[in-house]
Amino acid sequence: MSQKRERRGIRVDQSELLCKKGCGFYGNPAWQGLCSKCYREEHQHLRLKQIEEDRALAERLQREEEAAYASSQGAQTQPRLEERKANEKTSKVTTVKKFFSPSSRAAPKKESLETKTPNPSVSRQCSVETDRTTRDFISFLKNLQKPGREIYRQSQAFLESMGSKKQDLSADELSECVQDFYQNLSDQLLSHFKGSRESVERVMDQVERYIMTYLYKVVFCPETADDEKKDLAIQKRIRDLHWVTAQMLCVPVEEEIPEVSDNVVKAITEVIEMDSKRVPCDKLAYITRCSKHIFNAIKITKKEPASADDFLPTLIYIVLRANPPRLQSNIQYITRFCNPSRLMSGEDGYYFTNLCCAVAFIEKLDAQSLNLSPEEFERYMSGQASPSGPETGAEDLSQLCGSLDLLGGPGLQQDRLAEGPRRLETDLIDWQASVENDTQDVLAERPPEAQPTASAIDSDNVDSDRLPPPLQPQVFAG
Repeated sequence: MSQKRERRGIRVDQSELLCKKGCGFYGNPAWQGLCSKCYREEHQHLRLKQIEEDRALAERLQREEEAAYASSQGAQTQPRLEERKANEKTSKVTTVKKFFSPSSRAAPKKESLETKTPNPSVSRQCSVETDRTTRDFISFLKNLQKPGREIYRQSQAFLESMGSKKQDLSADELSECVQDFYQNLSDQLLSHFKGSRESVERVMDQVERYIMTYLYKVVFCPETADDEKKDLAIQKRIRDLHWVTAQMLCVPVEEEIPEVSDNVVKAITEVIEMDSKRVPCDKLAYITRCSKHIFNAIKITKKEPASADDFLPTLIYIVLRANPPRLQSNIQYITRFCNPSRLMSGEDGYYFTNLCCAVAFIEKLDAQSLNLSPEEFERYMSGQASPSGPETGAEDLSQLCGSLDLLGGPGLQQDRLAEGPRRLETDLIDWQASVENDTQDVLAERPPEAQPTASAIDSDNVDSDRLPPPLQPQVFAG
């Protein structure tokens, strides 16, 4: 089976990553292959067209209803008109009386107070991360002086407006509100910085971090969207594809090399840690780091720079190995609320587009993509069979041996620790026996001689000067 045939279902031409309208920016499967700018223009055009059609339909139905009502009334139209005028006059008098009553004066005051008070879950969250983000944002804006105050004012006003209408908007409408705010503020900053895109992007990164830290709990995986359902579907899909091996995907990575294995583990860790971040640009940074670890692993294996054709199948393999939590929710969150310029160009946009393509490939993965027969593919998916062959068999055997080593390691280490005290005890017993034997040998060779008693000592031979002084009796008083 040729290598070219194996790669047919995985390889993605780099031109397919670009916007379908040919604007030169990266597209996104979530935007039907368009970039964020073209998608917004297309979506806005369709939305305006739908609004016009709905308005025309409503006007036509209203005219038909009025015509049917006028024709059915006939001669009774005039008395009913007079009765309606009398009812309207009475209702106006009642409304005026209610307006000047004490209860009516308190109600508008309460309503105005509620409209001025932002939602506490959006404007003020007592958490360490939001407080730190606010301090960093204010410190950053101080360097901008006058535009900094205006940016902070507009950001606060936007958060308050989002807090008041968040429950009435769908996920796409929330995204449109955030993207409109980004666009309007970016246009203002572009005129202030005299066309310096780099300065504008630096400010917009801080604005995005501040805005989305507060809005995260509201707009991430909202109730109006089916993101959670998609998360469960892709997790189940990845679990069902646990049997897919690196050889089936033609992944040019040799995990037997320690340095390559280390990069693979780091890539898996980075794509999993993406879910722990709140800000879209931070999530993008984790995707970028994951991709760079993949390129390093390929480069070490092939001993040459990695190509885009090698990167995508390896990324698919990493996603299958990691099965990241809330994968679809994170992709949708980045798509909806990230600064669009990051997704349209640069390495962050390139790697994010490849991740979207990898997820789309996993969702549509079939027997042809892996060069398997439909029967084999179904047996693998149902768990009735597992891939076999010299390569996969050797890989399974090596994994089994590694697992046995891991399981047997603690037991062997415990045996080694217990062997030391046993050896010490044996050495002590042997030493004691050897000492006793040596003592017996010495006693046998040189038996002890009898010592003379004290009475037999010749007093004449004793030097009196060397004797201790005699004890003096002590007399105790009374």
